[in-house]
Amino acid sequence: MMTMTTQVSWFDIVARLILTVIAGLALGYNRSEHGKAAGMRTMLLVCLAASVSMIQVNILLAMSGRSSDSFVMNDLMRFPLGILTGVGFIGGGAILRRGNLIVGVTTAATIWLGTVIGLCLGSGLLALGCIATALGLFALWVLKWAEDSLRQQQHAYLAVEVDASGLGEAEIRRRLAGAGLSITRYDVYFDAIQQQRRHSFEVSAFRTTADIGPPALINELALEPGVVKLEWKGAGELNA
Repeated sequence: MMTMTTQVSWFDIVARLILTVIAGLALGYNRSEHGKAAGMRTMLLVCLAASVSMIQVNILLAMSGRSSDSFVMNDLMRFPLGILTGVGFIGGGAILRRGNLIVGVTTAATIWLGTVIGLCLGSGLLALGCIATALGLFALWVLKWAEDSLRQQQHAYLAVEVDASGLGEAEIRRRLAGAGLSITRYDVYFDAIQQQRRHSFEVSAFRTTADIGPPALINELALEPGVVKLEWKGAGELNA
């Protein structure tokens, strides 16, 4: 196992860069597979930037010091720390929020992990970098599967617009409760000219993340006499 020393051979550099490329491509493949913007190219570049910065530190360590014959007075470890700070901006740009829907958090965390893995591999801590890569892939693939199988609280929005002969608030509430949907907020709007009411509900239920389709109740309500318009935003569009 290679360690961080002041003398770095070209064999050491090539070995570190090869492992960095493998780690970056493996993490990036997972993000590309899920259609994320930060895919294989982005993850590879992030890992390489971190790895090269640590290789540079290794090489420059032999020239650093405060002896009378030295011309280098910099704290070299500020270089990789600056890489970590810069990656924070990239990770922040990967996180998007549309209403209550937040996406990109896992991608941002993967970019951060890729940077740390690059720092490990670039400094010669190859075993640590490889273990971190394996654990990261375990979290991205295996834990994703386990997470999808768990029942989680999902939020949705339902708006039912009815005429004078349509369902009332009490009946809609009863049907929502029967479908296992808990009401967290309710609003009603009455149009005196059209003699129509718009019942708006924010509801929640415990479902798996893969189960993002509307419940059967939504189709039943849409076919009810007096229903003028029905709007449903499910977990895929509205997710807390």
